[in-house]
Amino acid sequence: MKILQINASYKPAYIYGGPTMSVAKLCEQLVNAGNSVTVFTTTANGKDELPVMANKTIIVDGVEVIYFKRNTKDHSHFSPALLTRLWKDAPKFDVIHIHAWWNLVSVLSAFIAVSRNVPVIISPRGTLSSYSFTNKNNLAKKLLHNLLGKRLLRQSYLHATSNAELKNLAEIITPKGMFDIPNFVKIAPSSIPKKPSGKVLKLLFFSRIEEKKGLDILLHALPLLTIPYHLTIAGDGDNAYIDLLKNIARYNQSESNISWIGFQNENKFDVFVDHDLLVLPSYNENFGNVVIESLSAGTPVLISEQVGLANYVVKNELGWLCETTPRSISDAINDIATTKTDRLAQISLDAPGIIHRDFDEDQLIKKYIDMYQQVINHV
Repeated sequence: MKILQINASYKPAYIYGGPTMSVAKLCEQLVNAGNSVTVFTTTANGKDELPVMANKTIIVDGVEVIYFKRNTKDHSHFSPALLTRLWKDAPKFDVIHIHAWWNLVSVLSAFIAVSRNVPVIISPRGTLSSYSFTNKNNLAKKLLHNLLGKRLLRQSYLHATSNAELKNLAEIITPKGMFDIPNFVKIAPSSIPKKPSGKVLKLLFFSRIEEKKGLDILLHALPLLTIPYHLTIAGDGDNAYIDLLKNIARYNQSESNISWIGFQNENKFDVFVDHDLLVLPSYNENFGNVVIESLSAGTPVLISEQVGLANYVVKNELGWLCETTPRSISDAINDIATTKTDRLAQISLDAPGIIHRDFDEDQLIKKYIDMYQQVINHV
């Protein structure tokens, strides 16, 4: 198969978090399975541009990638060069897989692919949900959705990364077909040792720092904790928003119990194993790569009910759920630290094996290839 993957960002633009890494992992696994894969992306790297040669094919970990210049430095990622090339090359591919929504790369690429009669799969990756319609630029989103988005989505296939996202998408649109396949996630090596717990409960928030991740709720929960704790915050985000969060911690007199360690990549699993509990109280999360990463390293999780993997965590007894309120988070943490220490230890032992079983790369890539073949054969 000849597959074109389109995403507004691609590694090493790790500033955009899990989706960028999952798309890259998917492309690499498809190539390893013998498929022809090309990636159209932009030079986006936050407000900066990646130091790569633009508009030329570059081999990135075995994948053919073309980074196109973008004309805007915001999340619209408008790239006339990418769109022009897509109009020319679209018929050369068996299927076009577009990642994310609401940016001009995704929406206009879908328009071109549909216009050129090439089958399209769209993976919204959390950007097409009830929450996303009300989070930012809601009027512009509703206008775009009514004028163009609905028509394009109805003429495309949708790929969800969790059953929760699948149900959410089904409430919003009726596409040509829908698939539910988990993300590719880099998981910890099975040999990584878990450090023993101490008297102080070591909490970890590991994610992009933005409003929907719920870090503000976690910070408001800290004064309600009745047990010794320390919170490590690993991630980057908008400096103004981070300053706002630090002011919350200062106001709550909890800043001495917090370490801000910034973005972590190569050593991420060392960070996971050094902590007792990952906390992810997101307002909305289609999947939650960090949940799988943490569990693969033997670190249990406390996540909100809005995280796509919530049912998976409960079903496999790999952690706990909370509501998106400070009281719910603090009550859960206090209870875990005082009455669930044996359960913490058991999850640390059981989780890595469960994750390696359920997120086996060979089995996942078969599901993705089957999805592409179904779409191609039904056109």
